[in-house]
Amino acid sequence: MRDGRIVQSGKYNELQESGMEFGALVAAHETSMELVEAGAITSTQDSPKPQKPSRSFSNHGETNGVSNNPDQPKSEKANSKLIKDEERETGKVSLHIYKIYCTEAYGWWGVAMVLLLSLVWQASLMSGDYWLAYETAEERAVSFDPSRFISVYSIIAVISVVLVSVRAITVAVVGLKTAQIFFSRILNSILHAPMSFFDTTPSGRILSRASTDQTNIDLFIPFFISVTISMYITLLSIFIITCQYAWPTIFLLIPLAILNVWYRGYYLATSRELTRLDSITKAPVIHHFSESISGVMTIRCFQKQGQFCQENIRRVNENLRMDFHNNGSNEWLGFRLELLGSFILCLSALFLVLLPSSIVKPENVGLSLSYGLSLNGVMFWAVYMSCFVENRMVSVERVKQFTQIPSEAEWEIKDRLPPPNWPAQGNVDLKDLQVRYRSNTPLVLKGITLSIRGGEKIGVVGRTGSGKSTMMQVFFRLVEPSGGKIIVDGIDISMLGLHNLRSRFGIIPQEPVLFEGTVRSNVDPVGAYSDDEIWKSLERCQLKHVVAAKAEKLDAPVVDDGDNWSVGQRQLLCLGRVMLKRSRLLFMDEATASVDSQTDAVIQKIIREDFASCTIISIAHRIPTVMDCDRVLVIDAGRAKEFDSPSRLIERPSLFGALCQFLDIFSWHCSVTPCDPRDGENKRGKCCRLTKKKG
Repeated sequence: MRDGRIVQSGKYNELQESGMEFGALVAAHETSMELVEAGAITSTQDSPKPQKPSRSFSNHGETNGVSNNPDQPKSEKANSKLIKDEERETGKVSLHIYKIYCTEAYGWWGVAMVLLLSLVWQASLMSGDYWLAYETAEERAVSFDPSRFISVYSIIAVISVVLVSVRAITVAVVGLKTAQIFFSRILNSILHAPMSFFDTTPSGRILSRASTDQTNIDLFIPFFISVTISMYITLLSIFIITCQYAWPTIFLLIPLAILNVWYRGYYLATSRELTRLDSITKAPVIHHFSESISGVMTIRCFQKQGQFCQENIRRVNENLRMDFHNNGSNEWLGFRLELLGSFILCLSALFLVLLPSSIVKPENVGLSLSYGLSLNGVMFWAVYMSCFVENRMVSVERVKQFTQIPSEAEWEIKDRLPPPNWPAQGNVDLKDLQVRYRSNTPLVLKGITLSIRGGEKIGVVGRTGSGKSTMMQVFFRLVEPSGGKIIVDGIDISMLGLHNLRSRFGIIPQEPVLFEGTVRSNVDPVGAYSDDEIWKSLERCQLKHVVAAKAEKLDAPVVDDGDNWSVGQRQLLCLGRVMLKRSRLLFMDEATASVDSQTDAVIQKIIREDFASCTIISIAHRIPTVMDCDRVLVIDAGRAKEFDSPSRLIERPSLFGALCQFLDIFSWHCSVTPCDPRDGENKRGKCCRLTKKKG
């Protein structure tokens, strides 16, 4: 294939004889293998035959990587559940949560300002009603002045408008500031969380708190708290006016208040838990849907569309069931409060009509009835809004949980800055390195001790699950050591800030990582280099002509995950990123596993030429890629079993020799030519090379 077109097609032998494109790929593969063979020089045995390691050598008292040592802690032997059930509070929302939310932005001054403005606004409304009742009284009929009445009433109305506007602006400012603080805290907490948090927390759980719960804090809670305060102050004003001018109605209002409080508590016990369950059941819907979208190609290949649709429907139903019951409980509360309020209103109106004028003045009956008519709706909304606020305060409770995630180490420690040129030599010392992913899991690396000289090329091999990738993660402190030290050029890396540490190391991952942006922002994410340096880096990694051919040049777009670039180009961009950094310590996680032989040869050549003086630690999943390393580290069940040159490991019983014998792709060729002292020891005057078998 070339440029999306089929260039050649046929049998292997026919294509090889015709040459052209296929011949170039085969030649590139053979060239890369010759480079591998050139580095694999043995000591002096005549056609040594690798032998299988003895059983006692490979096991060392272990079976399948599990220690049989009775002294080993039980916590290491026990398996723990990786994804734990989502935590949720029970019972009433703590008053501490209300205090945190209300005082987060401006302390108690913000609360006092909102309450004061609400009281003054309600007083202005009441003063307008008082003025109306006073001017329309029977004894004021003779001296009634319409112009004065309208003027005073207009002034009161203007004051009310100003007060309600200032109050609305104050609530909006306080609510917005509080929402920004909560969002900043949860974002900061998640970005500083250790990798173990992301291993045990589904993405849907994080998205649910950062979207639904944060939306409640942004929009609903400030608005409904404001409405609730207004409703209760209005309710208080209704009680004051009604009891002031028709005091006998207090015998009806007291039972009404008691019943409303009882219904509120009875309703909240259910509604609050339903709201919590609604939030918890929403996270699996988001998580499953996002996973289905990302894996839609695999789902279609195995024709599992129906199964995934049914699973998605099941999770949506579980979430909607909570919402349905919550709406049902709302209707239950609303019906009872409305019915109770209507009954009390009828009795109050009857009292006001039947009571003699000596007890209740006629002009005050109208004022009392106007407030009494609104009592039913105000009391219902006061209770309902207060319940709604408590339900939504569950979001504050949930967001607060994610602001208390244990943080990884500090990003920068000002009094522990490494030297500007660190690491200058690339010397690495591991001293009894022990690593576990979480406190309740067994050790993954079990006391590795070794030394790597600056400029050495180290290959790390081992079976799946042996701890190869874990060792790379601990260098970048994605996982913190449980014991032991890693010392690079005399500095314990655990004493440095994470940014200072990670910015000094280079890494070429197995899966190339590109971010949405431009070529410039991907090659130089922190903007520390000039355009000339970026072009030189692209030229060295053989991408200059590709980028220069685009109209935007360095501003050429890169979509999310670099999907508009081929896999090989993505890998070369990652290589250019590392070359630009000029790090003395480079980590490679089978960097050429997903590219073709020609690109593989290009990358290997660039690494040999541009990183000749660098210390390279290469995690290998294929034996041929480590045959030209200076030394090979074999990890088995979290322990460093072997650490020597490939030739010396193969010539004696070893795990590495067993791997090569199992592959059966190499053979030994010895000559009488004495070995160069740099190539190994020469005891018998012969030099043996390990070469790949033909065919």
